[in-house]
Amino acid sequence: MWSGRKQECIAVANQLKRRFVDTPVALQSPLNHAVNQRDRSVLQMVRDAVRHKQTLLAYQPVMLAQNPDRVAFHEGLMRLLDETGRIIPAADFMPVIEDNELGRDIDVLALRMGLMTLQQNPDLRLSINMSARSIGYRAWNDTMRRFMKRDATLGERLILEITESSAMQVPEIVADFMAEMQEFGVCFALDDFGAGQTAIRYFRDFFFDLLKIDGQFVRGIAQDADNRALMGAMLSIAKHFDMLVVAESVENPQDAAVLADMGVDCLQGYYFSAPTTRPAWLRSARRQAAG
Repeated sequence: MWSGRKQECIAVANQLKRRFVDTPVALQSPLNHAVNQRDRSVLQMVRDAVRHKQTLLAYQPVMLAQNPDRVAFHEGLMRLLDETGRIIPAADFMPVIEDNELGRDIDVLALRMGLMTLQQNPDLRLSINMSARSIGYRAWNDTMRRFMKRDATLGERLILEITESSAMQVPEIVADFMAEMQEFGVCFALDDFGAGQTAIRYFRDFFFDLLKIDGQFVRGIAQDADNRALMGAMLSIAKHFDMLVVAESVENPQDAAVLADMGVDCLQGYYFSAPTTRPAWLRSARRQAAG
């Protein structure tokens, strides 16, 4: 009976393959064709950048809300160089590669560059983005452990940012991983909070140190009573679970002032600084080398 059912399943799968996978380009809808062409182009761009080592980090400061002239830490944001030398932000390629091995390779490169930056700048504290999918990726784990053995202070200055949507796919695995990494002193931030469908019950098991509020709840908050109410609720959750709160996408002084008054701990956004591939510490090192 199972043999017959198996053959039936294979036949259905083959029909679907012929219908969708093997459909000639000329018969695809214009939208699907355009999306497929775009995705293939993005994948090739990322492969070329990885192969030719055309990757770098851009750094954006995260400021203390009560002392906005003081930097709490920097976030290292992955960037690629395309064939023309343009700097491509992660938002333009990560959604396409997130689910495949290229996404894991990008996480490895971001971690390696971030840890090297920390190693070269002992007064720096830095956050690096990663996907929960990279937790079981051997190259990522090997990179982390190699640097931790090399310099025990690196973990104490490293913050790993995991997006809400990524963390909620495998919450138990993420919780175990965080417990293991915290032995090295690593801190964790739940990134883009509010952008997905968070199961609040998992907060009892997670060990997040920071909660980064998605920009949709931050932009224009000075004039938006609804966003202020939502921000108040998220601040209450964070306080209960002993997490610091970072507001993302802060773009004007009015929003910054309201967020500080509400009790947000840190502020990040273009109002303070855009991400830069030439941060102050790098410019200073180059001046010293030139002198």
